[in-house]
Amino acid sequence: MSQPVTIFLEPAGDAPVYLQIARAVAGEIRRGRFKPGDPLPGYRKLAEQLGVSRNTVMAAFSELQAEGWVLSTPGVGSSVAPAPPDRAAAGAAPAPAAEAIGFDLAGAAPQLSPPSPGNLLRVASGIPDPRLIPGAELARAYRRALTSRPQAALTVEDPQGHPALREALARLLSATRGMAASADRVLVARSVQMAWFLTARALIRPGDAVAVEALGARGAWEALAGAGASCLALPVDREGLDVEALARLLAARPIRAVLLAPRRHYPTLAPLSAPRRARLLELARAHRVAVLEADLDAEFQFEGRPAAPLAAGDVAGVVIHVGALSKIFAAGMRLGYVHGPAPLVARLREARAVLDQQGDPVLERAMAEMLEDGEIERHLNLMHRVYRRRRDALVAALRRELGQAASVATPEGGLALWVEAAPGVDVDAWAARALEGGVAVQPGRQFSFDGSAVPGFRIGFANYAEPDLEEVARRLRVALEAAA
Repeated sequence: MSQPVTIFLEPAGDAPVYLQIARAVAGEIRRGRFKPGDPLPGYRKLAEQLGVSRNTVMAAFSELQAEGWVLSTPGVGSSVAPAPPDRAAAGAAPAPAAEAIGFDLAGAAPQLSPPSPGNLLRVASGIPDPRLIPGAELARAYRRALTSRPQAALTVEDPQGHPALREALARLLSATRGMAASADRVLVARSVQMAWFLTARALIRPGDAVAVEALGARGAWEALAGAGASCLALPVDREGLDVEALARLLAARPIRAVLLAPRRHYPTLAPLSAPRRARLLELARAHRVAVLEADLDAEFQFEGRPAAPLAAGDVAGVVIHVGALSKIFAAGMRLGYVHGPAPLVARLREARAVLDQQGDPVLERAMAEMLEDGEIERHLNLMHRVYRRRRDALVAALRRELGQAASVATPEGGLALWVEAAPGVDVDAWAARALEGGVAVQPGRQFSFDGSAVPGFRIGFANYAEPDLEEVARRLRVALEAAA
């Protein structure tokens, strides 16, 4: 207990002060605030705090020691006894700390996952390897943010995000995405989930219908539903979202927005085909539908010609582009952003001011420093080589170990694979056996809007070295044999 400890006295009628102190300390021990072995405040400090004499406190602790509540050692101090009694000092009976909740909660209790085995290989999603963070460069950026420009870093109170980071992001989006980006149209969020949450609050009215992909990111759906949206699932195939299904839906009822990941569908990685991209933007313009574009790992393109985001071809002001910086370094360094029409960003700014006020200006300033200095570009150049090798190693290992039981395509970009199971393979049973064997993957059911089974699973490759990925493939083969 390194923090200063406060003792509160309850009115005790005519009881001597030393007994009031003894009862208060014993009561705190009884309800679990002070635990066996915890050090207790010194006589002098407690006397000053309570406004009594040191002798009064010493008398209280003598009473406590006599009843077995504390151990006092001259020159060392007092601590809670290893096995304090189950009764209160001098007859006091303080209320124990409340274990049960005294009010009602909304909704059903969440289903918590069981504890994971200690040797678990977590490849359930595409996250970067935190061991490869350029620590020295990041530390320098933080140091510069805190020393050379402390006022710029620490006194910013802008819910839209640090101006330096918004400027740097606008340049990044213009240079690498082909977007006509500007800092006044960028809002920085603490995470992609916050970006979805703010966008939903700025865009959705209770009862609005939003079209989503039948396989997708449940967190984004929940953010929309939490704002009052009614989410309607549309089919997805090897060309991405079925845009003609969207057209039929629009002919039947008003749609407020459509949410999709056009560059690489999440989780199957299928890109939205060029004809569907054009048709989607046409429908959005004609029906005044907002296009919520998730573009979370665009920095990692290993082969092929990268497709521009929908926002790059948006001339009607209908695309809201959501991205992340956390995919570059580590999942724990959470930074997301939104780029969209200026009136929308103004609404997002208002919503952010209520929720979070200003974010993390030091982190944002440091990220701006790294973008401006080219450190992020250098890191990405290195990670491209590392992650490409890991992708190839996992693809080869899965094909070798799984044989005809699954089809594994080599993705052109991103940080994860989509493994399509052969007919007759129970993917859910396979994933459950894999978890028991120390591998966590994401079965397709987790991405299914209606919770139905999907014959595939998502598996990340970026956060483990090649030998670990070989072991992942081996364990998946053993799990498949066990599930069969």
